[in-house]
Amino acid sequence: MSDRREVVIARWPAQGPSDQGGLAALLAAYHLRTQAEKGEAVADVDGLPDRYRAEVLDPRTAFADDVVLVALSEDTVVGCLVVTASVAGRCEVKRLWTVPGFRGQGIASRLVDAALAYAADSGVSTVRLSVWQWRSGAVALYERLGFTVTESWDERSQLVCMERAV
Repeated sequence: MSDRREVVIARWPAQGPSDQGGLAALLAAYHLRTQAEKGEAVADVDGLPDRYRAEVLDPRTAFADDVVLVALSEDTVVGCLVVTASVAGRCEVKRLWTVPGFRGQGIASRLVDAALAYAADSGVSTVRLSVWQWRSGAVALYERLGFTVTESWDERSQLVCMERAV
Protein backbone atom coordinates (compact mmCIF):
# COMPACT_ATOMS: atom_id res chain seq x y z
CA MET A 1 0.00 0.00 0.00
CA SER A 2 1.49 3.35 -0.92
CA ASP A 3 1.45 6.38 1.28
CA ARG A 4 0.18 9.50 -0.54
CA ARG A 5 1.28 12.14 1.96
CA GLU A 6 3.07 15.18 0.59
CA VAL A 7 6.69 14.54 -0.31
CA VAL A 8 9.22 17.37 -0.39
CA ILE A 9 12.63 17.26 -2.11
CA ALA A 10 15.38 18.84 0.00
CA ARG A 11 19.14 19.05 0.15
CA TRP A 12 20.54 16.75 2.83
CA PRO A 13 21.16 17.16 5.70
CA ALA A 14 17.65 18.51 5.79
CA GLN A 15 16.98 18.14 9.48
CA GLY A 16 20.36 18.11 11.19
CA PRO A 17 22.29 15.21 12.73
CA SER A 18 19.23 13.08 13.50
CA ASP A 19 18.37 12.48 9.85
CA GLN A 20 21.61 10.63 9.01
CA GLY A 21 19.93 7.38 10.04
CA GLY A 22 17.16 7.76 7.45
CA LEU A 23 19.62 8.29 4.63
CA ALA A 24 21.80 5.43 5.90
CA ALA A 25 18.79 3.11 5.89
CA LEU A 26 18.00 3.98 2.26
CA LEU A 27 21.63 3.51 1.23
CA ALA A 28 21.69 0.14 3.02
CA ALA A 29 18.53 -0.97 1.19
CA TYR A 30 19.97 0.21 -2.14
CA HIS A 31 23.29 -1.59 -1.72
CA LEU A 32 21.83 -4.79 -0.26
CA ARG A 33 19.34 -5.02 -3.14
CA THR A 34 22.06 -4.31 -5.70
CA GLN A 35 24.33 -7.01 -4.28
CA ALA A 36 21.45 -9.51 -4.42
CA GLU A 37 20.62 -8.54 -8.01
CA LYS A 38 24.27 -9.07 -8.97
CA GLY A 39 24.07 -12.59 -7.51
CA GLU A 40 26.33 -11.60 -4.61
CA ALA A 41 23.75 -11.36 -1.82
CA VAL A 42 24.99 -10.54 1.67
CA ALA A 43 23.08 -10.88 4.94
CA ASP A 44 23.57 -7.34 6.18
CA VAL A 45 25.59 -4.14 5.85
CA ASP A 46 28.67 -5.79 7.37
CA GLY A 47 28.89 -8.04 4.30
CA LEU A 48 28.93 -5.18 1.78
CA PRO A 49 32.14 -4.27 -0.04
CA ASP A 50 34.13 -1.66 1.94
CA ARG A 51 33.27 1.33 -0.25
CA TYR A 52 29.53 0.68 -0.02
CA ARG A 53 29.62 -0.13 3.68
CA ALA A 54 31.40 3.20 4.27
CA GLU A 55 28.53 5.07 2.58
CA VAL A 56 25.98 3.41 4.85
CA LEU A 57 27.97 3.81 8.07
CA ASP A 58 28.91 7.45 7.52
CA PRO A 59 27.11 9.15 4.62
CA ARG A 60 28.28 12.59 5.75
CA THR A 61 31.92 11.62 5.21
CA ALA A 62 31.32 9.42 2.16
CA PHE A 63 29.54 12.23 0.32
CA ALA A 64 31.41 15.19 1.82
CA ASP A 65 32.25 16.62 -1.63
CA ASP A 66 28.88 15.78 -3.17
CA VAL A 67 25.30 17.01 -2.86
CA VAL A 68 22.74 14.60 -1.49
CA LEU A 69 19.08 15.19 -2.28
CA VAL A 70 16.39 13.51 -0.22
CA ALA A 71 12.65 13.08 -0.57
CA LEU A 72 10.92 13.69 2.75
CA SER A 73 7.44 12.63 3.81
CA GLU A 74 6.96 14.59 7.01
CA ASP A 75 10.16 13.73 8.93
CA THR A 76 10.88 10.47 7.13
CA VAL A 77 13.45 10.10 4.33
CA VAL A 78 11.68 8.14 1.57
CA GLY A 79 14.03 8.71 -1.37
CA CYS A 80 17.58 9.80 -2.13
CA LEU A 81 19.96 10.69 -4.92
CA VAL A 82 23.61 11.79 -4.88
CA VAL A 83 25.06 14.41 -7.26
CA THR A 84 28.84 14.15 -7.42
CA ALA A 85 31.12 17.13 -7.43
CA SER A 86 31.67 18.61 -10.89
CA VAL A 87 34.80 17.59 -12.78
CA ALA A 88 35.53 19.33 -16.08
CA GLY A 89 31.94 20.55 -16.36
CA ARG A 90 30.45 17.14 -15.75
CA CYS A 91 28.82 15.53 -12.72
CA GLU A 92 27.23 12.17 -12.05
CA VAL A 93 24.00 11.18 -10.37
CA LYS A 94 24.02 7.97 -8.39
CA ARG A 95 22.29 6.08 -5.58
CA LEU A 96 18.77 6.91 -6.75
CA TRP A 97 16.47 5.00 -4.43
CA THR A 98 12.86 5.30 -3.30
CA VAL A 99 11.29 3.36 -0.43
CA PRO A 100 9.14 0.66 -2.09
CA GLY A 101 5.92 1.86 -0.44
CA PHE A 102 6.43 5.30 -2.00
CA ARG A 103 7.17 4.16 -5.55
CA GLY A 104 4.87 5.16 -8.38
CA GLN A 105 4.38 8.69 -7.07
CA GLY A 106 6.99 10.44 -9.23
CA ILE A 107 9.54 10.78 -6.43
CA ALA A 108 12.43 9.41 -8.49
CA SER A 109 11.60 11.80 -11.35
CA ARG A 110 11.43 14.72 -8.94
CA LEU A 111 14.80 13.78 -7.42
CA VAL A 112 16.41 13.61 -10.88
CA ASP A 113 14.78 16.91 -11.88
CA ALA A 114 16.15 18.52 -8.71
CA ALA A 115 19.60 17.11 -9.49
CA LEU A 116 19.46 18.53 -13.02
CA ALA A 117 18.40 21.93 -11.69
CA TYR A 118 21.24 21.87 -9.16
CA ALA A 119 23.71 20.91 -11.93
CA ALA A 120 22.49 23.75 -14.16
CA ASP A 121 22.77 26.25 -11.30
CA SER A 122 26.31 24.99 -10.66
CA GLY A 123 27.45 25.54 -14.24
CA VAL A 124 27.63 21.85 -15.12
CA SER A 125 27.17 21.15 -18.83
CA THR A 126 26.66 17.36 -18.73
CA VAL A 127 25.14 14.98 -16.20
CA ARG A 128 25.94 11.32 -16.49
CA LEU A 129 24.99 8.14 -14.68
CA SER A 130 25.38 4.40 -14.80
CA VAL A 131 22.63 1.89 -14.17
CA TRP A 132 22.50 -1.90 -14.23
CA GLN A 133 20.85 -3.11 -17.43
CA TRP A 134 18.44 -5.35 -15.49
CA ARG A 135 16.94 -2.24 -13.86
CA SER A 136 14.78 -1.64 -16.91
CA GLY A 137 12.39 0.65 -15.04
CA ALA A 138 15.27 2.92 -14.07
CA VAL A 139 16.66 2.90 -17.62
CA ALA A 140 13.21 3.84 -18.94
CA LEU A 141 12.91 6.64 -16.36
CA TYR A 142 16.27 8.09 -17.35
CA GLU A 143 15.37 7.90 -21.04
CA ARG A 144 12.07 9.73 -20.36
CA LEU A 145 14.11 12.42 -18.61
CA GLY A 146 16.35 12.93 -21.64
CA PHE A 147 19.33 10.69 -20.88
CA THR A 148 20.79 8.66 -23.74
CA VAL A 149 23.08 5.67 -23.72
CA THR A 150 26.71 6.58 -24.30
CA GLU A 151 30.03 4.82 -24.50
CA SER A 152 30.85 3.13 -21.21
CA TRP A 153 33.37 4.71 -18.85
CA ASP A 154 33.12 1.70 -16.53
CA GLU A 155 34.50 -1.76 -17.20
CA ARG A 156 31.78 -3.66 -15.31
CA SER A 157 29.63 -5.79 -17.60
CA GLN A 158 25.86 -5.19 -17.65
CA LEU A 159 26.33 -1.56 -16.68
CA VAL A 160 24.61 0.96 -18.94
CA CYS A 161 26.21 4.40 -19.06
CA MET A 162 23.98 7.36 -19.91
CA GLU A 163 24.29 11.13 -20.09
CA ARG A 164 22.44 14.29 -21.02
CA ALA A 165 23.24 17.92 -21.51
CA VAL A 166 21.98 20.34 -18.91
